[in-house]
Amino acid sequence: MTVPKAEPEAADRRSLHERIAADLRDDIMSGELAPGASLPSTAQLRERFAAAGATVQKALRLLKDEHLVVGRAGASVTVREHRQRTVRPAALMAPGRPGAPYRWLTEAAKHGTHARSELLDVTEIRPPADVRAVLGLPPDGTALLRRQILLVDDEPAELVESYYPLDIARGTPLTELRRIRGGTPALLTELGHPPRRSTDGVSARVPTQRQYQALHLTSSMPVLRTLRVVHSDDDRPIEVTVMVKAGHLYELQYEFTAEPTEQPTEESGGGT
Repeated sequence: MTVPKAEPEAADRRSLHERIAADLRDDIMSGELAPGASLPSTAQLRERFAAAGATVQKALRLLKDEHLVVGRAGASVTVREHRQRTVRPAALMAPGRPGAPYRWLTEAAKHGTHARSELLDVTEIRPPADVRAVLGLPPDGTALLRRQILLVDDEPAELVESYYPLDIARGTPLTELRRIRGGTPALLTELGHPPRRSTDGVSARVPTQRQYQALHLTSSMPVLRTLRVVHSDDDRPIEVTVMVKAGHLYELQYEFTAEPTEQPTEESGGGT
């Protein structure tokens, strides 16, 4: 029997400083280099990566621009505190209590950060193709768009574009250029369309020009794009949201509870 030869690994065509930054970035995001820890010295990095000092400095500049590390003249480069935030989508779906702030604001406060939102635009628009498909719109169909930017500690954190069927949105506060107290889940519930089920589709993409500018990105690091569909009674989609966040600064955490499995009985047991 002839054993097939293993395929050769593809060459890494990135420049050396990008490859150095990638390895150090992985050390930071995995916790190998903890918040507050000092990075290896330039001399150590030169030896580790067989690189010139200028190349190492270019790599460190990338990490500084991405807000993963901080460095001051005469001091070592250290891993920035709160380098990565964990987002728990399940905690954000349910409507807030009457008069309460957005759930994502209260969730951010639990982790010692200050969060706020800026509503950028409210308009009727032709949504992207994947949003049209979910809402059952024709190619020239329109929906209501509410676009906002979420900021954490005054840094752009997430670009959020939420689309609503016009028959639900028209004549309601959804069409007004102002924030909705308690968030849209509370308003949708009040309008007779309570959120019942939410599904997320998450992908990593190269940021568009608008996303790059809105999130103040400094490199072409992938962004996390979440397509969230909120269903109400009769499984009707009532809200479709496209959320984009810097991929190297966030992780999504999902929790699942296993269904109890049936124990084999003596009659159906696993004997031969």
